[in-house]
Amino acid sequence: MTQGIENKVILITGGNGGLGAETARLLAARGAKVAIAARRKDRLDEVAAQIARQGGTVRSYALDVTDKAQVEAVVAGVVADFGRIDVLINNAGLMPIRPMAEVNTDEWDAMIDVNLKGTLYGIAAVLPRFLAQNAGHIINLSSVAGIKVFAPGGTVYSGTKFAVSAISEGLRQEVGDKIRVTSIEPGAVESDLKLGTSGTAAQTVLEFYKQAIPASSVAHAIAFAVEQPEDVDINQIVIRPTAQTF
Repeated sequence: MTQGIENKVILITGGNGGLGAETARLLAARGAKVAIAARRKDRLDEVAAQIARQGGTVRSYALDVTDKAQVEAVVAGVVADFGRIDVLINNAGLMPIRPMAEVNTDEWDAMIDVNLKGTLYGIAAVLPRFLAQNAGHIINLSSVAGIKVFAPGGTVYSGTKFAVSAISEGLRQEVGDKIRVTSIEPGAVESDLKLGTSGTAAQTVLEFYKQAIPASSVAHAIAFAVEQPEDVDINQIVIRPTAQTF
């Protein structure tokens, strides 16, 4: 089924693996023109090559979402290459889990820069274009930790994801008559995100992620939001393993 997805130009940040890559593969298979962006250009190119071999339309772009100028340049590049942009999926994220008492402010800064500022920079780059074309769809990857505080250990991570959920809802209220806004709030999903913890909680995180669902499950939820008729806005999707209580 390609209705609502075919020929849409979709930019996915954090597209070099895990959820981003799986979403790119699925949307390209359904006829979207996919742009994937991330810092690791070598891995991006591998994903792009896989999609192209399957007959998909794809381009890759090196991007550090913490650099506002780079985000704007990539969005401008997508528009130059494809003629327009229809959907932005703000997927890039970090999740180092650590009790606040360990006071690792470098990790706090990194999560604020990537999870929060990176999302805002993406919105800032596409929103004027979406308003000018009177259409567009912004999909922000939050987390179940953005609707329930993940503590001990995930307090700052939850803070960034609560912010993403709040920004998504506020943006919807401001521009929802023209622009669709979706907040995706996954639980444990198989990806490299769980490997970002280097402190005392590392083993706890790995144990927690043994219940993880495949990234393809969330990719299908994203596709569901994209494929809806233009007058239907899926505002929030919470998706977690059946075994997950948090």
